[in-house]
This record gives sequence, structure tokens and C-alpha cells, in this order.
Amino acid sequence: MIQFCIIFLFQLFCLTGATESGIVGGKTAKPHSRPYMVSLQVQGHHRCGGILIRNDFVLTSAHCKTEQDLTVVLGAHNIKKQEKSQQRIPVEKYHQHPKYKGQFLYDIMLLKLKTNATLNKYVKTVGLPKKNGKIPANIKCYAAGWGQTGPNKPGSDVLKEVMVKLQFDQECSHKWQNYFSSDQMMCVHSDKRKEGICQGDSGGPLLCRKMPQGISAYTKASGCDDTKYPHVFMKINFFSQWIKNVMQG
Repeated sequence: MIQFCIIFLFQLFCLTGATESGIVGGKTAKPHSRPYMVSLQVQGHHRCGGILIRNDFVLTSAHCKTEQDLTVVLGAHNIKKQEKSQQRIPVEKYHQHPKYKGQFLYDIMLLKLKTNATLNKYVKTVGLPKKNGKIPANIKCYAAGWGQTGPNKPGSDVLKEVMVKLQFDQECSHKWQNYFSSDQMMCVHSDKRKEGICQGDSGGPLLCRKMPQGISAYTKASGCDDTKYPHVFMKINFFSQWIKNVMQG
């Protein structure tokens, strides 16, 4: 019975925590300093983050797809304002990974835009890591997004960013057990108390050495600022060939 309860609690944390994740603590990003950042919106409300990897493709989390159509918002800093720098483009096609089953594995998606983004100083694409590239543990990375600033707090109007450190896979395996895959996922933690990702901005990037290495996946739902639980990102280079195939196809 004890073992069952532990498994059930981890399932509860993951299933609710994987819906959306954003930034706790950290600081406000310099306006338009991350021109590849994307706000995915439903009827004008922010749902998830993402990154522009080609002028017609956005990379995000598979669980960000809803029954309602998503709108890709580019060139934004304050998503509550109608900034002249913003571009709003409908999604033409949703490419969820074919092995994604609505849980944690293969939680990645490509969005084909209906029209090409206009690239300028506010809107730029970002490169992706090499297929077999490795990032060592304890390296400093940054997560960014418009998500909640803490449990039961509203999302941020302006883009925020926070510094985190890549952890050894064993830390996430110990806490998240079978829900963590070292092949597909990255484990991160903040040096400071109560900083990291939270509900409100899944699909946002983890940037290490100025390169997006991960896509925000899940954290503990009942306390995203609980320092005992590391945050989890999907490992972009694991999906490099699939991404390439979809964009070529």
C-alpha cells in the first residue's frame, strides 16, 4: 500500500504539473533580448511558450495542443499590450511527436505556421544543438517564459528569465522515478530557493551556452517552488532527426 501511494502521488504531481510551466523568481528579461521566444495563445490568453526555429516552424511541448486553435505570437515582451513589434500568425498544422501518448515521453511538437514570420530585430530564429552534443552537469543555463511567478499566482505580463543549473540525471530519477527518462529529458535545479519553472509556460526553452538545449516539460504541481523537486525539460538533441524530417517533409 505504501508503494502504491508513493507512485500515485508522483503520478498526481506529474500529470497536473506537466500541463504548463513558467518562471518563479528570476528577473524581467531585457525587452526583445530573446527574439526567438514565442507566446502560444488561445483567444488572446497565453497558454505555452515556444521557440522559432525557422521562419515557418515553432518548437514547443506536445501537451500544449488544445481543442481550440493556437495563435503564435512573435516579437513580444509584454503580452498584455498590442506592441508594434508583435506578429500574430495562425497555426497551419500541428506535428505532435507520433509516439506521444498524452503523458511524459516524447512530449514535443512542431507547429507549421500558416504564413512565414517576418524576420527583423524583434523576431529571429534560433539554432538547435547537434544530435549527439552533450552538456555537462552543473553548467549554468537559463529558462524563460511568461508563466506564473509562483503557486496560485498569475502569469507574468512581461518575459521573465531565471538561471538554473543542469543536474545529474540521478537526481531526477530519484525524485520522479519512472516518469523521468535520461535519454529524452534533462534535469535542472536553481542554486537559489524558490526559483525555476512553474505552471503557465510549458514549451519554453532551456538555454545553455546561448543554445536551446531543452523544452520545458513538467514540475511539481502542488508546489513548483519546492526545492526538493528538480524541474524537467525535454532534451532537444534527442529529437534532432525527427525535427529535421518534419521540416523537410
